[in-house]
Amino acid sequence: MSDPFAPQPMRRGPNWPNRFMLAPMTNRQSHDDGTLSDDEFRWLTMRATGGFGVTMTCGSHVREAGVGFPGQLGIWSDKHLEGLKRLADTLHSTETHSVVQLFHAGMRTPKALISGAPECPSDNEKYGARGLSTDEVESLKDDFVAAAKRAEHAGFHGVELHCAHGYLPCQFLSARINQRTDQYGGPLENRARLIFDMVAQIRAECGPEFSLGVRLSPERFGMRLDEIKQVAQRLMQDGAIDYLDMSLWDVFKKPVDDPKGERNLLDHFTSLERGDVKLGAAGNIRSGADVLRAMNAGLDFVVIGRGGILHHDFPKRMQANPDFECIALPASAGYLRNEGLSDTFIDYMRNWKGFVQAVETGS
Repeated sequence: MSDPFAPQPMRRGPNWPNRFMLAPMTNRQSHDDGTLSDDEFRWLTMRATGGFGVTMTCGSHVREAGVGFPGQLGIWSDKHLEGLKRLADTLHSTETHSVVQLFHAGMRTPKALISGAPECPSDNEKYGARGLSTDEVESLKDDFVAAAKRAEHAGFHGVELHCAHGYLPCQFLSARINQRTDQYGGPLENRARLIFDMVAQIRAECGPEFSLGVRLSPERFGMRLDEIKQVAQRLMQDGAIDYLDMSLWDVFKKPVDDPKGERNLLDHFTSLERGDVKLGAAGNIRSGADVLRAMNAGLDFVVIGRGGILHHDFPKRMQANPDFECIALPASAGYLRNEGLSDTFIDYMRNWKGFVQAVETGS
């Protein structure tokens, strides 16, 4: 039986103290210019002290025009370094493996937050987005690499490339969204080129002990399971990344592409050859039983989102009680404040149906 509390040996950077990764959660808590706020600092450091072996920031935009939501943490300027260094230093005191997730919203950038049209692989009428030129794609890669180097300079152990959920690298993967005719469009090899180029450049320009992960999602936003499996397999076979973080919505569901098949979605990825690359997944893991089931299905680590919001010490609670389950929803605003969520984050969570009580009842 897999032990989620066993240390995770890593090829690059410090080993993880256990197999629990905090999912990169949108929270809207930082300042409008992307600098770290005390609220976001508290949210993240509480999870690190709560026992998460890997503590990851929300998606942090690598260029100003790539912002995805108000109050998003930024990493596109050296003005962000002071807050990032403060965060990294405090995370390291807890022995967690610290990671910045690198992000660009692409066509999903809210127009109200930028001047000009959102950026996209191709012109997109629905979102009012404009396609990037080939030179602009090359510049985009440089921005991701510069952000990785900035995270390294701030003291983080590594970065993760957000290539999931319909954001810009994921848009390049989509044959429906990506209508380019240059080397970044057409066959899957070209549509995936941006991701593999970024991986190669970050590996070349950051230190040998700097960890690198990639997040993929195999469904929605124009993704095809067979294509994402090919990308995942190549990423793991190449060995340039240290871990692959699969966002599956529900790790135990059947694939949309094969709803009557014998295999659940998770099995399509745990069955791939992974070499030394570690494989984790997120999706409806909310109890100790869920963690053990996912680990025993072949994962190297689990990625906890909702459970990490509800319990800053989810790993410690499970270690004390293997049958631990998250509290019943809806949660009161007072309870969530005690778990390190600011009022801004709580208001954002009201968009999740049934998550926050409609009437304040205290903690």
